[in-house]
Amino acid sequence: MAEGRGLETDRAALLARYDLDTGGFDTLDQIAAFAAALCEAPIALVSVVEDERQRFLARNGLDVEETPRDISFCAHAMQGPEIFVVSDATRNPDFRDNALVTGAPFIRFYAGAPLIDGEGASLGALCVIDDKPRDDLTDLQRQGLSLLARQVMVELEGRRRDRDVIARQQRDAQAVAESDRMFRTLADTMPQMVWSTLPDGYHDYYNARWYEFTGVPAGSTDGEGWNGMFHPDDQERAWGRWRHSLETGEPYEIEYRLRHHGGDYRWTLGRALPIRDEHGAIVRWIGTCTDINDQIAMVEEREVIAHELSHRIKNIFSVISGLIGLSARQHPEIRAVADDLRDRIMALGRAHDFVRPHGPNSQPDKGEGRLWGILEQIFAPYRDALGPRIHFSGDNPEIDDRSATPLALLFHELATNAAKYGALSLPDGRVKMEVKDEEGQIRIDWREEGGPSTVPPTGEGFGSRLMQLSVERQLGGRMTRDWRPEGLSLSLWIPARSMSRTPAGKG
Repeated sequence: MAEGRGLETDRAALLARYDLDTGGFDTLDQIAAFAAALCEAPIALVSVVEDERQRFLARNGLDVEETPRDISFCAHAMQGPEIFVVSDATRNPDFRDNALVTGAPFIRFYAGAPLIDGEGASLGALCVIDDKPRDDLTDLQRQGLSLLARQVMVELEGRRRDRDVIARQQRDAQAVAESDRMFRTLADTMPQMVWSTLPDGYHDYYNARWYEFTGVPAGSTDGEGWNGMFHPDDQERAWGRWRHSLETGEPYEIEYRLRHHGGDYRWTLGRALPIRDEHGAIVRWIGTCTDINDQIAMVEEREVIAHELSHRIKNIFSVISGLIGLSARQHPEIRAVADDLRDRIMALGRAHDFVRPHGPNSQPDKGEGRLWGILEQIFAPYRDALGPRIHFSGDNPEIDDRSATPLALLFHELATNAAKYGALSLPDGRVKMEVKDEEGQIRIDWREEGGPSTVPPTGEGFGSRLMQLSVERQLGGRMTRDWRPEGLSLSLWIPARSMSRTPAGKG
């Protein structure tokens, strides 16, 4: 059967959207009473037509609550967009045998305005009924009945919206409850302690791991009670970091000592991230606490061992230097060679001391892990009353234990040769070094000035081969030399990855 602008496929599903079984149709009763008065009719009804029946949501002048659909006048009225009028039902072949005509309420005149929703579907009709025939409604009555029918739909659509809102709220509440249940289940299965706070930082949830670790009663660390779980020396620092995250929205991360249920304090890594809504506002913080006490103890133990090994290696350098000096005293003819060898070993010792693991009382004063730091140690002997005679400028790339040894040998040889034969052999001689990071290559230029005129060597000595080995074999770089009249000019190109395992930085 055609209905309005579409086919009638499932009236039960259509009408179910309006929550018609809950009652509360006082406004519709008022509309029906006004329609009866406006049209001077003894009966007015708000009728909703279902699959098998029509039922009256509001009625004036009639006690019946419903009738079968097959005798419904409103089932005809809802099929068109205009008011449906039957002037005299006893003379209309479609209705003269209708039970509502032959019996109570003895319908003679009927006028019904269809109830059409916003999607064009008809729910039923607002109708007026008289037991006396009429030709029609007046123009004013027609206009009024149409307006009242639209007002009926305003009320029904409002109920529908309210029902949809309530249903959506219920679904949202169910989704939140389900999400919260899943979150708590997941959190309780995690090995870390998990907690959450409101946007203002109020702690309102801890998982099972938290209570297992701390041993405190459930709920005792809600709000600000969590801070009392930290070591007294860590509380102010933890609060300060947490307040900063709350004020800025930045992630929270800190290491602190957390009180264990055994009474001792264990090092813990605390982290938290904000959860934001679609507008970027923070709606919750989710955090974790991870017990890192064993890892810290292992690191401290490894550092103790590394310091001890490094100290012993440094002692070995000292022993070797002492043995070389003793041999030179016993064999004066090898003194020059012995002195050179001892100086190189001392340079290696300085390089090792620069990059070896340090404790809090043995840290280098400055330049730790940077090229300039080791250069200051290698060039420390080459100073005069006016200060350093080797000046370096430019970038200050990172170095590590792999590059420290070849760099120490390289610059020791350059400084030694400059002191013996080059710029540093004369009082006014100076050396200028410039370091540049050139897209993954560290370029180092060594320029000697103010020394004696230089000429290329006739043969390649041990020192030259040592520098070549340091640059090319150990550092994977290249080296060029220019024996200018005013002094040696040497340039190095060393891959940044050979200088340090981390990208080269700038000083």
